[in-house]
Amino acid sequence: MPKLTRSGSPAPVLHDPRLNDPAQELVRTGDLAPADLESVLEVLESMRRWRQAERENREASQRYMRLGASDMRALRMLIAAGNQKLPMTPSAMAGQLGISAASTTKLLDRLERGGHVVRRAHPDDRRSLVIEVTEETRHAARATVGREHARRFDVIAALSPEQRRTVADFFDAMAATAERDAV
Repeated sequence: MPKLTRSGSPAPVLHDPRLNDPAQELVRTGDLAPADLESVLEVLESMRRWRQAERENREASQRYMRLGASDMRALRMLIAAGNQKLPMTPSAMAGQLGISAASTTKLLDRLERGGHVVRRAHPDDRRSLVIEVTEETRHAARATVGREHARRFDVIAALSPEQRRTVADFFDAMAATAERDAV
């Protein structure tokens, strides 16, 4: 029986190349035994569920903190820098986030207006500023994104060293496929 969407209509199956690439123009499934193909499809479906859960959690965190994706990325970086006692300047932020100085200024203005960050004089260079996350935002981030990260850490820690190596190799190989496509 096909899966249904929230509206009750049938949902298309996204990850089964037997349905989406029956001529095997992109995905060669004929080399796999039926049980192996089912196993591959199970992994793909698990990845889909995990990405969906990640997206829903990220969107919930953004709604809770009333921030966009780039703002959340900036806060995560600023929190990490603060935890490591690394002063974060606007130019360092721009480099880390891969955005222009003008975009960084707009992002910081938005975060400052929202009460998420403060600009302070750099402790070693009075001509420069450092950006710090407010305590209220730090606590809110810990309660949402931090707690989620801790749960993921626990799942990974429960694996054997061999399983962790397999999972890390898998994600590295998956990342390499995306890197090749980006070229």
